[in-house]
Amino acid sequence: YINIYYLKWRSNMETKVNLQEIIDNRISKLNEIREKGIDPFPHNFKTTHSISDVLKNKDSLFNHTISVVGRIISQRKMGKACFLNIVNEYNKIQLYVKNINIPEDIYDSVVRKLDIGDFIGIKGELFYTKTNELSIKVEDLTLLAKSIRPLPNLKEKDGKTFFAFDDKELRYRNRHLDLITNENVSKIFIMRAKIISKIRSYLDDLGYLEVETPILQPIYGGANARPFKTFHNTLEQNLYLRIADELYLKRLVIGGINKVYEISKNFRNEGMDKNHNPEFTMLEFYCAYADVYDMLELTEKMIRKTFIYLKEIFTDYNVNIDFMKKFEVYSFFDKLKEEAGVDFKKIEKEKLYDLLMKNKVSVDKKMNYGKLLDKAFSFFVEPKLINPTFIVDYPLAISPLAKRKRNSK
Repeated sequence: YINIYYLKWRSNMETKVNLQEIIDNRISKLNEIREKGIDPFPHNFKTTHSISDVLKNKDSLFNHTISVVGRIISQRKMGKACFLNIVNEYNKIQLYVKNINIPEDIYDSVVRKLDIGDFIGIKGELFYTKTNELSIKVEDLTLLAKSIRPLPNLKEKDGKTFFAFDDKELRYRNRHLDLITNENVSKIFIMRAKIISKIRSYLDDLGYLEVETPILQPIYGGANARPFKTFHNTLEQNLYLRIADELYLKRLVIGGINKVYEISKNFRNEGMDKNHNPEFTMLEFYCAYADVYDMLELTEKMIRKTFIYLKEIFTDYNVNIDFMKKFEVYSFFDKLKEEAGVDFKKIEKEKLYDLLMKNKVSVDKKMNYGKLLDKAFSFFVEPKLINPTFIVDYPLAISPLAKRKRNSK
């Protein structure tokens, strides 16, 4: 055991030493560049094209001087010449840099001191190498930002990436590195922004008014959740980060704004897992003189149109979920009974608690009946809801502010 722990300790120490050596070496290069009177972090750089523009319009850009920017992701130095690959917004192009083609002393002062991760701006002309790879013959090169820390050690060959940065814990805590090294992550960010934009325009076109309601609230409500608590020094009172925006939106309906919505950040001071985050985005919308069936129809159309819109933008977007057929509608208790084989309408709190404990669901005896029902639904039903599905007829214990179902007692 001692030998194993010693080897792990030694490995960690060597990693730290190697990293510090890399950082020290890059700082030394940075200082040498500054000593030559060159600013390694200039304020701006004028471009004529993006790399994406160059790749799309390469035939018309030959014999034209172009300016592009990007981050160095690989380099092959060969004495007085080198090949660099730069990337910008996930588009990559190769550069050919030779000392006699660029201004005097730039090669020795800057090019020789470049590292993977550095940002550069270049001017040059397009050409094809002997291996028929589109490249830019560099006529001028400007260092835009010197990278002090190394990027994750990625290697690419024949379109495949090796030593990928795929540890989820590291990725989520270092999202900037995740974006740099995993191209598909940026698509998720873009897709999310497009979804929100489409939903917003859909509701706007229907006459809904977008508003902002208070995040700090003297009384929290709108959901069954534990809030984050803070103290307002001037008011000398406790305030809570909202757990939902329902109550304030309904006040606006009372005030005469018939159609209202908010895309908001909400906060719940509870457990964390892949489906629950303390801080999350929620859409809530309300319409006067409408009922649950009006809202079902609106929501279904909104989601379907958003999906069609995404398919038009992201042509390579594949999904196994069918948004085009009519959305399923299930009653809360009926679906629970179907999946669990138990009639939860007739089960008492104590027996419900025992049932959840038997199935190893995380519960405690302090939970009220509504919370236990919610846990049961999350365990027995939610994992099996794949295609778009509406769940209706929620029990009063979970949704006390909702209108009672027609003909119910």
